[in-house]
Amino acid sequence: MTTNAGKPVVTALPYAPESFVFPDPPENPDDKMTAFKQLAPNGNVHHLVQHLGNPDTTLVSGELYITPIPTRDLTGVHYPDLLIAFDVDPAAYYRSNAYVISEQRKPPDFVLEIASRSSGRIDTETKREAYAALLIPEYWRFDETGRYHRTRLAGDRLEGDVYAPIHIEQLAEDVLQGYSPALNLLLRWERGVLKWHDPDTERHIVTFDDLQEHLDRETAGRLHAEARVRELEAELRRLRNPSA
Repeated sequence: MTTNAGKPVVTALPYAPESFVFPDPPENPDDKMTAFKQLAPNGNVHHLVQHLGNPDTTLVSGELYITPIPTRDLTGVHYPDLLIAFDVDPAAYYRSNAYVISEQRKPPDFVLEIASRSSGRIDTETKREAYAALLIPEYWRFDETGRYHRTRLAGDRLEGDVYAPIHIEQLAEDVLQGYSPALNLLLRWERGVLKWHDPDTERHIVTFDDLQEHLDRETAGRLHAEARVRELEAELRRLRNPSA
């Protein structure tokens, strides 16, 4: 997948502090549980990894810092719930314990924040300004209830150096949808659950349930074929030895 041709790229620093490792971001149990609920139990991150492919150069992760350069001053540095970047070095991300833009030579392509009781205003105001300043092409917000972000689903696309809202369509009373050019995916708020749909098929990207259903069909087909083979072998034996 090609992404964001022509977008500003941060020039790599003349030094490479390979030993610099960022500390783990502080834990907020409320924030962590809210993000976990939308990204982990339903397999969202795994589904995205499988759908986007190229794990050697595609990073799908979150909850580590994004920073322009290696720094010990983490004032105003944020750590999104979900980060996606194409044509980068995932190993460097985990080695540094952060997404360092000077090290990756480009900003992430996509970030998403999931609303919690303590993060509402920060997500909609502070982080929106910060991510635009880092030239991150897309910034999305998801709010299960709509109480903390004052909307259930919102996305912004970088135009120049400022964000412009992405159109959100209401498909039904309990379904909202917006298109992410960075991912070529449709993001949905559906009955309070975060979902990802392929715009070409309008189907959800492959999930664990889809894989299980495919496996079940393959298993059923194999068992049916094996049973048919046994029937044919029995019929062949009968024809060869009719008196048996």
